[in-house]
Amino acid sequence: MTQAKNTICLWFDRDAEAAARFYAATFPGSSVDGVFRAPSDFPSGKAGDVLTVTFTVAGIPCLGLNGGPAFTQSEAFSFQIATDSQEETDRYWNAIVGNGGQESACGWCKDRWGVSWQITPRVLTDALAAGGAEARAAFDAMMEMRKIDVAAIEAAVAAARRGR
Repeated sequence: MTQAKNTICLWFDRDAEAAARFYAATFPGSSVDGVFRAPSDFPSGKAGDVLTVTFTVAGIPCLGLNGGPAFTQSEAFSFQIATDSQEETDRYWNAIVGNGGQESACGWCKDRWGVSWQITPRVLTDALAAGGAEARAAFDAMMEMRKIDVAAIEAAVAAARRGR
């Protein structure tokens, strides 16, 4: 098995395999690639327990380490998933939040393992990249949202264009 040159390592208490299987079932281009058991006892487990899981999230190679409760996830790291429609945005958001996760602001949410996700419609990132009044209108609209509302972003951008 060839290991990628750069792999994201996520620390879990003991649920790396469950998280990897959830990601693989939720996001296209995702898979569980390997489950590796500890050859002997380790600080947070016993011989035979799942120690690491290799998996892919939307094409990004990852390693889940069942390192125990010493470290937890934080918003300092997040996956950003670009979406093409409200339906796709809703599907990912609802999968994460509806599976024991929690909502946050501006398109951010956390899954039940504490990993942060940005579910970001391309209409928002395109408007921000355009700069000027369109970016400001899209940004101001986004600041009022939890899950991104594509129609509201489009309306804010259209209003900004009419105001030119």
